[in-house]
Amino acid sequence: MSRAGPQSYLKIGDVARLVGVSPSAIRSWERLGLTRPQRSQSRYRLYTDEDVKVLKRARFLRKERGLNAPAIAHVMRREGRVSTHAPAATVTLGRRLRQLRQQRGSSLAQVAQAVGISVGFLSAVERMHMSASVGTLRKLARFYKVNILDFFGPAESRGPLVSPKQRKILETGRGVRMELLAWGHTIMEPHLFRIAPNAGSGESYTHEGEEFLYVLRGELKISVRNDEYRLKPGDSFYFESAMPHRWLNPGRSETWVLWVNTPPTF
Repeated sequence: MSRAGPQSYLKIGDVARLVGVSPSAIRSWERLGLTRPQRSQSRYRLYTDEDVKVLKRARFLRKERGLNAPAIAHVMRREGRVSTHAPAATVTLGRRLRQLRQQRGSSLAQVAQAVGISVGFLSAVERMHMSASVGTLRKLARFYKVNILDFFGPAESRGPLVSPKQRKILETGRGVRMELLAWGHTIMEPHLFRIAPNAGSGESYTHEGEEFLYVLRGELKISVRNDEYRLKPGDSFYFESAMPHRWLNPGRSETWVLWVNTPPTF
């Protein structure tokens, strides 16, 4: 147990033992908004006693009522135990995906079959109950004939300077945060990727263009075609986007990558 002022905090292993679930279950419930733990300077999750109470209630609903994760989140929001507001980026993404599907006149089943995901998962993403991996978002973007830039929300004018608080942010999948560093009439698409330990792109994906990576912090394992590379701080990497690729943070701390695509078709 660590302390920060008068408030006591628990790490995820301690919470898992108290609640009686695995750390991975706690992280999956976090993605649904059941808890929003603070982070230590080393990026470890820090939980309060109130978080433990919420997680124990979630475990009860799963074990005794047989509810799945989205249903648990729905019940607990209705009970007032967790916030009813999803993160702004998640709300924007879910609404945008539903809007694109409705504009095409497609059903959930038609889109899910074309992309290779389940109807239930697609419905949960549209309703902001779950988030999709970068690989899945890329497949959805290809199906709708847009690029992931369109998922960041409405376009707006922007000068050459973008301060950290002005960045557009998209949370994708488990533990992947994309911060858009420039937009508008650009020929490059620069991001700051912040990738949690063991988080990554999910399945392999392809698209048009070229990519350049520079690792600022942590480690990144990237597979391009059948070749695998392990990048560390200071390493840079270039490849053609048409080659199947996937990536993962294999380390124990958050990875930061300056990631540039050109043209902006990611």
